[in-house]
Amino acid sequence: MTSAPVSHVPDARGRFGPYGGRFVPETLMFALEQLDRAYKDAQADPAFLAEFDRRLQEYVGRPSRLYFAERLTAEAGGARIYLKREDLNHTGAHKINNALGQAMLTKRMGKSRVIAETGAGMHGVATATAAALFGMTCRVYMGEEDIRRQELNVFRMKAMGTEVFPVSSGSKTLKDATNEAMREWMSTVEGTHYIIGSVVGPHPFPMMVRDFQSVIGRETIEQSRELFGRLPDAVVACVGGGSNAAGMFYPFVDEAGVELVGVEAGGRNKERGQHAATLTFGAPGVLHGSFSYVLQDDDGQTADVHSVSAGLDYPGVGPEHSYWRDSSRVRYCNVSDQDALDAFHLCARLEGILPALETAHAVVETMREAARRPKTDVVVLCFSGRGDKDCAEVARLMAGRKTGAKPD
Repeated sequence: MTSAPVSHVPDARGRFGPYGGRFVPETLMFALEQLDRAYKDAQADPAFLAEFDRRLQEYVGRPSRLYFAERLTAEAGGARIYLKREDLNHTGAHKINNALGQAMLTKRMGKSRVIAETGAGMHGVATATAAALFGMTCRVYMGEEDIRRQELNVFRMKAMGTEVFPVSSGSKTLKDATNEAMREWMSTVEGTHYIIGSVVGPHPFPMMVRDFQSVIGRETIEQSRELFGRLPDAVVACVGGGSNAAGMFYPFVDEAGVELVGVEAGGRNKERGQHAATLTFGAPGVLHGSFSYVLQDDDGQTADVHSVSAGLDYPGVGPEHSYWRDSSRVRYCNVSDQDALDAFHLCARLEGILPALETAHAVVETMREAARRPKTDVVVLCFSGRGDKDCAEVARLMAGRKTGAKPD
């Protein structure tokens, strides 16, 4: 463990220990410095903070509920399981917290156009929603493979007036969509803000997105004290880029008695290209403007990845997660495609709640964590999103399983 409080990052250079920073072309430095100034000014402005809180309450529907999952608890046979219900937010996931905050910053900077990347589509929907709310032009980059498996969210974005730009390069998933969004931003920075959807990218994005999402953890602390008179014993969240996990974990990082568990995508198996478990199998490197853990091939190039979940299908992770990994503050593990699909159905049958496939990965580890603990303990799961978007893909995969077809 580090000697200083783990929450005291990043430093003035945007570094979480050795991770983070800005590894971008000179053309983006002005935009990043402008954004950094605007964000610091906004954080010191009571009017901005009050408006953000008001919109979270009136528009997003916060606070989200902390729900006792009685039947999942009985199934696990150990600690009590509570779900932090981010799926009940407007648009159906945690993504709206950050998209709303960055859209307000866009307006504050005098810009009228936003772009974004999306994998599972929920950040794209959240950005499209915020753009419609503030009357902004919006384009969302999305890989063709993700467009196929997230058809519902594509429709939702288009219905709100957003252009969905298909990306056909590479694996046609989240990494490639992020590449294209970064390229576009370099040529349009004067009037366009790039609303990055996770705690990745160059400084100040990892810090800023974490801060906007930290409402999740702050509410969880307050609700835990109200419901059971103390903090939970463990908190679990899925990790792709890592925004829901960062938002949940950050208010807890200096609470040494609370175990923090991040769950990555274990994919099909442990072979390179068959998973997206960056913090388990990756090594430090640069991806999308930040120094962090990255899945790489033997030549140091970004490796192909796979996950049944479009939102976890990413070869990198936020720099603060890398810092937490090295400091041992957070325990990171991974869950297979098959176990996540099974958890999707288990949660639906026992609680009547459809989890997003991203969330389903965390459901698996939550059940394992609860089973290892006494019944007097409490485990809180960041229930990051609802599973409506994944129903068609889950049905396709289940049909393939019945016929013996090899899953994609």
